[in-house]
Amino acid sequence: MPQNNQIAVEFRNVTFSRNNRPLVSNLNFTIRQGEALVLLGRSGSGKTTTMKLINRLFIPTKGEVLFDGIPTTQWNEIKLRRKIGYVIQETGLFPHFTVERNVGLVPSLEGWKSKQIKTRVYELLQLVGLNPEQFAQRYPHELSGGQRQRVGVARALAADPPVLMMDEPFGALDPITRLELQQEFRRLQQELGKTVVFVTHDIQEAFVLASRIGLMYGGELIVLDTPTEFRRSPHPEALAFIECLRTLETFSKDSL
Repeated sequence: MPQNNQIAVEFRNVTFSRNNRPLVSNLNFTIRQGEALVLLGRSGSGKTTTMKLINRLFIPTKGEVLFDGIPTTQWNEIKLRRKIGYVIQETGLFPHFTVERNVGLVPSLEGWKSKQIKTRVYELLQLVGLNPEQFAQRYPHELSGGQRQRVGVARALAADPPVLMMDEPFGALDPITRLELQQEFRRLQQELGKTVVFVTHDIQEAFVLASRIGLMYGGELIVLDTPTEFRRSPHPEALAFIECLRTLETFSKDSL
């Protein structure tokens, strides 16, 4: 997986509170350029809050988050967010826009010429496995759930942002489509060398996609390691997830 030692994002002693209650506490970690960091944890563990601190949807109560070496509070928030592709579970596609217009939205906001946008849109649709001649003029309601997610990924990549954030993007899909998209996305990430922050509560998904897994529990990052090292973690919460993974693997073997 393309990776280097340059830092894309850094959390320094970050706490974020609401109504005097910390949602995440004392976060200290870095995300290297080109890596796929999966934030894993149960519902309410702080995964999505951590992600939203990166694109300044949330501002730290204490500490600071650095993007490209600059605290997010010093970034123009629009410029910051245009450097970050964002994919969510329901894709957030505009229903009255065609696929072509949805994918080309950010480049058009950036002032790209229409011919340049069209070329980029067609290139990206091809990249995510959708024939542009067949899909460019369709509307979101004319697509399957898996196809809409592919369009969502294409839109996130459209302006070639250095960082992609993905918040349980495949969670609502059937298991077969989900596995296909996980494998497709892994191929894309390796090919493009993007820095990816991916939120999930699915341990199998984490092991398919991650170069490192960050396990969150009670608003704290309790384990941050490669999938291989994660399997050796003695932390009770990590052991619970690993046991879940083993059960799923055993069940899969027994059912064959």
